[in-house]
Amino acid sequence: MSKHDFSAEEFADRRTRVRAAIGAAGLDWLVLFHPVSIHFLTGSDAKSYQEFQCLFVSAKPGPLSILTRDGEGNEFRDDALVDRVWTWGGGNSDDPIVAFERAAGKLALRGARIGIEVPAYYLHPHHYVQLKQLLGSDLVAEPTNLVHDLKLVKSPAELAYIREASRIADGAMAVFAGALKEGRTELALAGKVYHSLLSSGSGIAASTLNLVSGERSSFSHGAPTHRKLRRGDFGNIEYGSAYKRYTATIGRQFSMGAPTPRMREIYALVRHACDVMIAEIRHGVPAVAPHEAAKRVIGAAGLEHCRVHTSGYGLAPGFPPTWGEPMH
Repeated sequence: MSKHDFSAEEFADRRTRVRAAIGAAGLDWLVLFHPVSIHFLTGSDAKSYQEFQCLFVSAKPGPLSILTRDGEGNEFRDDALVDRVWTWGGGNSDDPIVAFERAAGKLALRGARIGIEVPAYYLHPHHYVQLKQLLGSDLVAEPTNLVHDLKLVKSPAELAYIREASRIADGAMAVFAGALKEGRTELALAGKVYHSLLSSGSGIAASTLNLVSGERSSFSHGAPTHRKLRRGDFGNIEYGSAYKRYTATIGRQFSMGAPTPRMREIYALVRHACDVMIAEIRHGVPAVAPHEAAKRVIGAAGLEHCRVHTSGYGLAPGFPPTWGEPMH
């Protein structure tokens, strides 16, 4: 994804809503660390999330400033909608917190009411502690989901990207089903799926493909191996298709030969729980309602202790290591 994937008007609307939310939270500045938040406001698709980076956003209209590592400087300048790019690192063992302090000085953050995101994966605990010490009493809040909550409702352009990702994912599942064959390895099957995804226009998904079979079929998120499929195997596959970073996931079970009666029984139960859940999804219904409906079906069958996952998650942009929204 880049600044060219959405109109200038859509980016402007996003910034207006984020600035209003920052002000409504009683803040002067919000410092964003989550790559999805940065992506939402700038269009950046850079891999800079691997190191310290942040986007400075004021409650008042003004330029957006990014602090990122040297290796991504050109990508932000050319492909992201940012006004100022400050970098750190490169060939030297630079301290990003020192660079942050310089940026904070240029923006006159000291004495302001500052909030920061504290996202999993993307802000090292040592850096978090150093930032708290540096900002002191100026740091008054950690509204980590402020941007994420604003982006739950998708624009028409975003919905079009999600639908395209879904179309690509469906096509890859048809390829997978056609490639199931005794003696073929899980890795070879994964290769067929990835070839279909990438050749059909998907980008690299934020999370890797899950594929298990036979004695490994109870692994919820197992990666494919050299194991060869055998008659009688039951298995599971799940992967995501990412179109312009917007991810749609799909998961299916498969059986090499006729499934056993118990396999059919469990499959029918989960499918019924899914149908009951979908029937609850409509405008104005809290997200927890479909989840609770599915739980009741599974619990009534005496299998609540086997339910190891949430019922679903939002379809959204994702950066490694995970996709989806904070809402599950």
